[in-house]
Amino acid sequence: MNILDKIVLQKQKEVAAARAAVGVAQLEQSNHFQRATVSLSNRILQENSTGIIAEFKRKSPSKGVINDKVKVEDVVSQYAAAGVSGCSVLTDTEFFGGAPQDLMTARDVVNIPLLRKDFMIDEYQFLEAKSWGADVILLIAAILTPQQVKSFTDVAHSLGLEVLLELHDESELNHVYHKVNMVGINNRNLKTFQVDVEQSVRMAEKLGDGFVKIAESGISDMEMLKLFRRSGFQGFLIGENFMKTNNPGQACRDFIAAL
Repeated sequence: MNILDKIVLQKQKEVAAARAAVGVAQLEQSNHFQRATVSLSNRILQENSTGIIAEFKRKSPSKGVINDKVKVEDVVSQYAAAGVSGCSVLTDTEFFGGAPQDLMTARDVVNIPLLRKDFMIDEYQFLEAKSWGADVILLIAAILTPQQVKSFTDVAHSLGLEVLLELHDESELNHVYHKVNMVGINNRNLKTFQVDVEQSVRMAEKLGDGFVKIAESGISDMEMLKLFRRSGFQGFLIGENFMKTNNPGQACRDFIAAL
C-alpha cells in the first residue's frame, strides 16, 4: 500500500467521524458559511498578479517536519502583505500536521482567497471547507474518478467554492471537466513523493489553453518559475520553499521582490 492509499483510508475514517460529530445544519450555521467567497482564478489573471499561491504547511510524509515553530496567523498575514494571489492551508492532521483551526485562523486575518488543501473524497468536506472560510477546494485526480470530479465540481460551485483540479500524469487528462476553475499539474508523484520539475512543462501543451494553469511542487527558484510561465502557467503553488526557512513570510517577500 503506497502513501496515497494510506491517506485515503485515514481520510475515510476522519470524514465518518466528523459527520457523526458535526451535522450539516451546524456547519451551515457557521459565521463563514454565508460569506461571499473571493475568486482565486480571477486574482491570478489580474494584470500584474504574482500568480503565487503561498502555502502554510508544517510537515509532509516525504520531508517530515518542515516548520512547526511559526504561527499560521503570522505567516499568512505576511504572505498577503508580500503580494501573493492566494494562500493554501493544509487541514490534514495525520500526515501534514494541519488542522481545521489553521484555515479558520487564516480566514480571520486575511481577505485574500484561501484554498483548503486536503484530500477531498466526500461532499461533506466541501461543506466543512465553506464553513471554515475557504474560497477554493482541491480535487486530486489520482484519488477520484472522472465522474466524481464532475459531480464534486458541481457541488463546490453550488456552494460558491472554486475548484483546483490536480493532475500528476497524462493518464489523468481524462479527469479534466470543463467547469473546473483551475488545473494544477503537480511535479511530485503522490505515490512515491519524488519530484520531477519537468512534469508540468511536459503536460502543459496537452492540457491546452482553456484553463487557468497552476504549477505545483518543486518550485525553488526564479528560473524555474520563469520556465513555467513560458510554458503557459499563470499560477504557482509554493510551500516548502518558503516554509523551510525561519521566516516564511520574509522568504516569500524576497521571492516576489525578485520577480
